[in-house]
Amino acid sequence: MTSSHSLREEIDHFMHGLERRNPHETEFHQAVHEVVESVMPFVMANPSYKKAQILERMTEPDRIIIFRVSWEDDEGNIRANRAWRVQFNNSIGPYKGGLRFHPSVNQSILKFLGFEQTFKNSLTGLPMGGGKGGSNFNPKGKSDREVMRFCQSLMVELHRHIGEDTDVPAGDIGVGAREISYMFGMYKRLRNRFTGILTGKGLAFGGSLVRTEATGFGCVYFCNHMLEHTGDSLKGKTCIISGSGNVATYACQKATELGAKVLTLSDSGGFVYDPDGIDEDKLAFVKHLKEVQRGRISEYVKKYPKAEFHAEQRPWGVPADVAFPCATQNEINADEARTMLKNGVKVVCEGANMPSEYDAVQEFLKAKILFGPAKAANAGGVAVSGLEQSQNQLRISWSRDEVDGKLQEIMRDIHEKCVQYGNDGNSWVNYVDGANIAGFVKVADAMLAYGVV
Repeated sequence: MTSSHSLREEIDHFMHGLERRNPHETEFHQAVHEVVESVMPFVMANPSYKKAQILERMTEPDRIIIFRVSWEDDEGNIRANRAWRVQFNNSIGPYKGGLRFHPSVNQSILKFLGFEQTFKNSLTGLPMGGGKGGSNFNPKGKSDREVMRFCQSLMVELHRHIGEDTDVPAGDIGVGAREISYMFGMYKRLRNRFTGILTGKGLAFGGSLVRTEATGFGCVYFCNHMLEHTGDSLKGKTCIISGSGNVATYACQKATELGAKVLTLSDSGGFVYDPDGIDEDKLAFVKHLKEVQRGRISEYVKKYPKAEFHAEQRPWGVPADVAFPCATQNEINADEARTMLKNGVKVVCEGANMPSEYDAVQEFLKAKILFGPAKAANAGGVAVSGLEQSQNQLRISWSRDEVDGKLQEIMRDIHEKCVQYGNDGNSWVNYVDGANIAGFVKVADAMLAYGVV
């Protein structure tokens, strides 16, 4: 049995080496640290993993492709952005993970996302490896033609590195149906092949039903499974949600359908608090506002004056039973976590990727609330992306009920895996440990089987 002192030394030694090899990549350090805290005891108890340096190998990407994207804006100015594709680990299947277009995108963020994606994809049970990519291009304020020219230029390079059996990108922040469509059209023209090399495509050309809703729906399904495991449910619960994109709005929709009352949504300008709840009609207004008008969430209070808008704030001070952080990484810090606990939050289910800072996660675990980490709770999106790949390979399309049924089954299986590896023996489940270890085992066993490659 490993002592707590020697375990801490192993973790500190591992992290020191990783930080030295990857300087200034704070998001990547954070993602690895969270996994290593869970997995290191398991690795030390299984000498075959330690001898083969599986954890060291698993935290090194297979490769990182960096390239320039040159394009022309509507005024005829030549613009240049940087883009990446991080192909992290393909031990259990082709690389799979989204493309993100946002000014904050850098190598550290994409490595954290690709690393997380490896575990997330493993948890789904589908044959998908982990990858991530994107660019520091900002689609906000750009015309459709500018976005088209950028996407086409990006695909001129990216098409060399992807394929249905190699790497299958999807969407992420800043990359929706419009961007996927432009990139897929350019790939098809460059390669003269119609094949499923991107997911999140339009239904007219190989997309899957429920893909848009999948991350938000899956997050709520996972939350409900956590509650059901304790003999409870979402019905009658009050919820606070951050974000107002696909993940947030579809989490709001599904939570409402299951009998919960959603009190908040947000964007980078602040959050709205509606004490009457954001019902189906109000949510339809938000979707039109964000997807069609590309407006700001502050406009909600003009339509529904009983609501309040809190500028430049996040919703974590609003008392509620359940929190769904669905905006972006590191949107909950330790102080906000303590406020949430003080205000009665009993469940936190992560819809965004790594939305809780490390110290915030420790507060949730210390309080022994139900905490669903992103790699488990928001795996619904990539799960349906995997189902889209399957439909493309088979040249068929499943019905909405079929896809949603498969999504529910996958989220149920992920929950069961987390319980298997995260049960503390006293009726509480550490879902962080459960998700990390369950995701690790499948990839690690595949890497062991391959030998030293």
